[in-house]
Amino acid sequence: MDRRRKHWGWGYEDQQQPPAQLEAAAAALCEGLALAPEGIEQPVALEQLRLADPRVPIPTRLAAFSVADTHARASHALGKSYVDVVRGFRGRFEHPPDFVCRPRDELELEAVLEWCSAEAVAAIPFGGGTSVVGGVTPDVGERYNGAVSIDLEKLDRVLEVDEVSSAALIEAGAIGPRLEDQLRERDLTLRHFPQSFEYSTLGGWIATRAGGHFATLWTHIEDLVESVRAITPTGVWESRRLPGSGAGISPDRMLVGSEGVLAVITRAWVRVQRRPRHRSSSGVRFAGFADGAEAVRAISQAGLHPANCRLLDAGETALMMRREGTHSLLVLGFESVDHPVEEQMQRALAVCAELGGELAGQNGDTAAGAGRGGAGGRESAADPVASWRAAFLAMPYMRDVMVAAGVLAETFETAITWERFPALHERVMRAAAEALPRSERGPARVNCRFTHVYPDGPAPYFTVIAPARRGEEVEQWQQVKGAVSDAILQEGGTITHHHAVGRDHRPWYDRQRPDPFAKALRGAKAALDPAGVMNPGVLIEAPR
Repeated sequence: MDRRRKHWGWGYEDQQQPPAQLEAAAAALCEGLALAPEGIEQPVALEQLRLADPRVPIPTRLAAFSVADTHARASHALGKSYVDVVRGFRGRFEHPPDFVCRPRDELELEAVLEWCSAEAVAAIPFGGGTSVVGGVTPDVGERYNGAVSIDLEKLDRVLEVDEVSSAALIEAGAIGPRLEDQLRERDLTLRHFPQSFEYSTLGGWIATRAGGHFATLWTHIEDLVESVRAITPTGVWESRRLPGSGAGISPDRMLVGSEGVLAVITRAWVRVQRRPRHRSSSGVRFAGFADGAEAVRAISQAGLHPANCRLLDAGETALMMRREGTHSLLVLGFESVDHPVEEQMQRALAVCAELGGELAGQNGDTAAGAGRGGAGGRESAADPVASWRAAFLAMPYMRDVMVAAGVLAETFETAITWERFPALHERVMRAAAEALPRSERGPARVNCRFTHVYPDGPAPYFTVIAPARRGEEVEQWQQVKGAVSDAILQEGGTITHHHAVGRDHRPWYDRQRPDPFAKALRGAKAALDPAGVMNPGVLIEAPR
């Protein structure tokens, strides 16, 4: 029998910890965070869920590839933000889809969109369901007769590889490991590894303009897209496959970041590369976060282009790396398909030393094949990149434990130019801290790290850890999120760097985008989706 995903949290059902193990993990977690334990809650079991009855039945023409069982509806009702996990954990599935479609080809997908348009039923592209901004929640209001979730998990193949041009044609429903396993057979990689890599899909990455964990150069999915094919309610959208073009507004760029409001992406030609052979990684300590930021700016403007350039403040270092929380830590990594990278590493370390950095661990250049997720090579306990990567991939699983233990854990991210970063950092940290309520259980904390860096600015990523008020977690987080989002926009940052807009960021996205652009987007939606059924509530209001 195939493994099933949890209906409420991260991972598969068989990864849910039994009560005794969960209690031990929660106790260790609270001890590490200096929080008094508050007992363990267990998630509401699937068998105990009481979902609202479907508003529309599965039509005969869609029956062969559609389901309406409790697990399918619950597991497609929410994404994976903190508030989504809390709601699912407590069995609060307020907006489940009426049924879930799993089309096996484009003809079946066209049938779904045609039926939705004719019956005024909202069509919600699902991807891997890892949205942390309300992008897949079928909360569509009373205007629609119902809502269906469209899951492309059946479309998950690498269809063609052009080894001469280093490109591959891949179906949009392929999740990260499935995609990389197929490319590995030819010693190739897409080299796109977001934190959601295990469960998110190529189509989802394109639709949400996702960023991978590489800090510089080709890290956003649009850097890797050669052409896109999608199905709209009014026809097929497919761009010409080209390395670049100056022919007007790019049809690919218009789909990248469209979040399912214009079309359902079905396949894409993407740039691939040989799996890296040479890697070098180092950790560098700085007395303060500001000192490390200056080093990162210097490295980003020196043209060195590290694959990894993660700067963690002292609190984030303690949380992610389980090390002392007295210094900021810069995690540096270089890699190459073709040539050794020690020269670039040594120059980056010299820049750090000039600005007060001290070497905290190093793993020299190695010429070994890459493993899943781009690890590969020799890894040792002293390798800060390997340590960071393990913590990075484990964090979504740990958040499920935090919810059970009554710990609020969520993130928000932005991007800003270098000269405005100090003011933004100070204001956001203060806004988050002031919005967090005091608790007798222990301290709340706000940490910061850089996930991506550019010559003109960083992408700061903030983590909030605090004692949760049981039963009020959603309201508690929304208070913090609102205060922080206001601060980000007021200081000139973007409401999201790589988490997409969804329903959660809409109020601030509406303020960030230019009004003429909003009108143009409404016009595009009206032309492609005249019935307004494509993911209503995301990015733009549907035509009336």
